Amino acid sequence: MSKLDAISASYEASLARHNTLFATMANYHAECMALLAACEKTLNSGGKVIWFGNGGSAADSQHLAAEFVVRYKKERGPLASIALTTDTSILTAHSNDYHFDTVFERQVQALCKPEDLVIGLTTSGTSANINLALAAANEIGAYTVAFTGREGGKVKDIAKLPIIIRNDETARIQEAHMFIGHWLCEAVDMLVAE
Repeated sequence: MSKLDAISASYEASLARHNTLFATMANYHAECMALLAACEKTLNSGGKVIWFGNGGSAADSQHLAAEFVVRYKKERGPLASIALTTDTSILTAHSNDYHFDTVFERQVQALCKPEDLVIGLTTSGTSANINLALAAANEIGAYTVAFTGREGGKVKDIAKLPIIIRNDETARIQEAHMFIGHWLCEAVDMLVAE
């Protein structure tokens, strides 16, 4: 097989794995509706949606926070949301002076209120900095959600609502997380847009 043929086959194989996973997305309907209810309660009570993750999940967190603050599809006012992954001074100062495991926990302790919705993204469920931050949010009394994968890892026992994408491939899990995040944006638009 030539290199070009292998690349072409890789495309088809990736698409097949994506389609196999997305054929199961109806299984997460109940959890997504619970997520929407928590989000609506947060926004109606003057709270904010707080997102965080590592690597690609950090980018997804920033992306989804931007959809809330700016807009998704419909014209509406800004919705209170923040990604804890965007302030390089906080991220580097804390990681340098203390430890990377507590970089999001510290921000949650500083910024989170009981009326907030706190969403940690971790495809493995074992990221210490995600798990510690969600535990801190629980102590504050906020509603905690984990977008995770595989078997859920430790985070499934920390988040009040773990949404576990039952798959072992990081890219596919992240694709499912973004589907859920984009659906949440669309659903929130339907609730709040005029």
